[in-house]
Amino acid sequence: MKTNHTKLASAVVVVLAGLSLAACSTGGDPQTGGNSGGDSTEPVTITYTNFISSGANEANLDTIVKAFEDENPGIKVEVTTMPYADYFTALQTDIVAGTVADVFDIEYANYGAYQASGVLAAIDGVDTSVYQSSLAEAYATDGTQYALPSSFSNVVLFYNKDLFDAAGVAYPSDDWTWADEKAAAEALTNQEAGVWGDYQPISYNEYYKAVAQAGGEFLSADGKTAAFNSDPGLAAAAWLTEKSGTVMPTAEMGAGTADFDTNLFADGKLAMWHTGIWMFGSLAEADFAWDIAVEPGDTQKASAMFSNAIAISATSKHQEAAAKWAAYMTSSDTMVDVRLAAGWELPPIADQSKLDAYLTAGAPANRQAVFDSLKAVALAPSIGDNQTQMQDDVTNALTEIAAGRQTIAEAIPATATAVDALLG
Repeated sequence: MKTNHTKLASAVVVVLAGLSLAACSTGGDPQTGGNSGGDSTEPVTITYTNFISSGANEANLDTIVKAFEDENPGIKVEVTTMPYADYFTALQTDIVAGTVADVFDIEYANYGAYQASGVLAAIDGVDTSVYQSSLAEAYATDGTQYALPSSFSNVVLFYNKDLFDAAGVAYPSDDWTWADEKAAAEALTNQEAGVWGDYQPISYNEYYKAVAQAGGEFLSADGKTAAFNSDPGLAAAAWLTEKSGTVMPTAEMGAGTADFDTNLFADGKLAMWHTGIWMFGSLAEADFAWDIAVEPGDTQKASAMFSNAIAISATSKHQEAAAKWAAYMTSSDTMVDVRLAAGWELPPIADQSKLDAYLTAGAPANRQAVFDSLKAVALAPSIGDNQTQMQDDVTNALTEIAAGRQTIAEAIPATATAVDALLG
């Protein structure tokens, strides 16, 4: 689950429409997952394509793979890791070409599209009670499990304590609202010194959450119409776009610079940063004091939560071996220990006692905020085939507003109309 989860996979449904994959799935020996009639003692190799370890956790994934292979000597796992930005396009290509891995990563926003297309194998014989129920249920359809949750994460407010102290500004608290954050950001911004008070991506993923924080809904209750052409929707657009060039760098300032916001915070030039808990590890060596808080809301709290999962290809010839790996990667004690030690998102397990170590695992000190933010969650809207287009439409509109090329009063109603057409 990388930041902030731009969803690319929904287009696969269009490409796969009409394909029948059910006949391609074969079972096998629980140890080898081999073909019918094969030698049950012959070791097999299953392939696993992922994005979850890209960037900073490749070695952590390797630790889990080696532990699995030690416990399952008849199975080898061949790993391919890809950047999140490239992953879903490559996955789509592999599915169409018939070269998809036995096991691969998906995420909640595109689960429905893949399941409806017949891409995912049904997963039998796995005890789903070991997972948080809401996460396991998210990847089941009509009572059948089609993927196993591998992690969840959320977005919180990171802040540089040293910058707050130097400016004499009180740290973010649980009762902060947008108004409090705006006041602090203005007090902390020093453009001459290259210090900015705030950074929040101007994107669809931040917008639907901000609409919820303002007390509104992105879609109607029945999911058939856009609901963000409303006072909360307009307020959310203003909240994001009015930061640009005032308390936050403009898009042009960061153009061409990879991980611009990450570097800005890591260099001690950013006071507040809206991003995900997956960034904890990259700040382990920061030479300044920092912490996190639950994101402020306008009229209410609403935090973004993302979930990743592992699926098995319906065309895999090693279904049972693949299921063993999927279960291990999503629920084993080794996985839990590695994730917690690395600050690598959160395991989806139901046993909360196994997560206690997370709270005292080092910076940030206020790790409790990760769990506190789950008390009020804004789930990402998911509309199927047109998901990517909807996200692009909203992000493009916000970008135009931030650049001064359109007004909020022009762009938000027009974008709502465009989204209505996608929902129709």
